[in-house]
Amino acid sequence: MQAAGDTGTDPAVILAAGSVVLSWFFFYARGDKQQGLFVGLWPPTILAFASYFEQTKMSDMVERATGSDTLVGRVERMVQSRTE
Repeated sequence: MQAAGDTGTDPAVILAAGSVVLSWFFFYARGDKQQGLFVGLWPPTILAFASYFEQTKMSDMVERATGSDTLVGRVERMVQSRTE
């Protein structure tokens, strides 16, 4: 429940919603369909970047919690991923 509350006030969600509104404005109010479609492509990109950064942050937290955030742990993971 807390995650849903946090997500609603996330800056990335607000930016994505704002770009949807801006896209509608260009498409319908100004009649510039090409600009409206271009701006309409921004929300998925904004949300994808936000998701990537959130996943990276969570991965770093897990590595610190398990103690594998050392140089040796990182090298072992790199070698292990190449042998699979």
